[in-house]
Amino acid sequence: MENFTAKFIKSVAVGGEFYVDGRPIIAVSGRSNVGKSSLINMLAGNKKLAKTSADPGRTRLVNYFDFGAFVLADLPGYGFAKVSKEEKAKWARLLEDFFATQNITLSLALVDIRHEPTADDKQMINYLYHYSIPFVAVATKADKLPKTKIKPQIMSIAASLKLGIDNIICSSAEKGIGKKEILSAIDSAIKAAKEN
Repeated sequence: MENFTAKFIKSVAVGGEFYVDGRPIIAVSGRSNVGKSSLINMLAGNKKLAKTSADPGRTRLVNYFDFGAFVLADLPGYGFAKVSKEEKAKWARLLEDFFATQNITLSLALVDIRHEPTADDKQMINYLYHYSIPFVAVATKADKLPKTKIKPQIMSIAASLKLGIDNIICSSAEKGIGKKEILSAIDSAIKAAKEN
């Protein structure tokens, strides 16, 4: 999985245009500014693949990237306060259509390790359970915490999301932490999907 050059495929705003080419789809979800673009760039080994922004709420489309063995779908960030109710409803519909119609092999559900999961984070996890989508939670921005606080915070997030600690991968795009574990989880999910 390491020897490829990831490329941008397309952006989609409405359900009828979701990208399908027969390869496994890996979805990346999380609230605005949780570090989705940075994580995608870390996995690709290319800091410029997904556009990162200090302004939350920049990703308003589903962005698809070609990762060779799989297609990665970057979903719009949720929970951003500064958008209208109509905009929030539009995002919610887009996410709902996406999960209801795309055949997702694995979803990477991102949460910020520095904060307790929000109501939106919990709703996303419930969504993934509801649609029986295999997922792993990824706790981002681990470089922003002292090492001694990482394990207690992971335990707290696991309890809040009602997950086992093994279901959470600690990550830092800044330091490259968690890349191997995330690619391994993707690899396992693809193998499991082929066997079913």
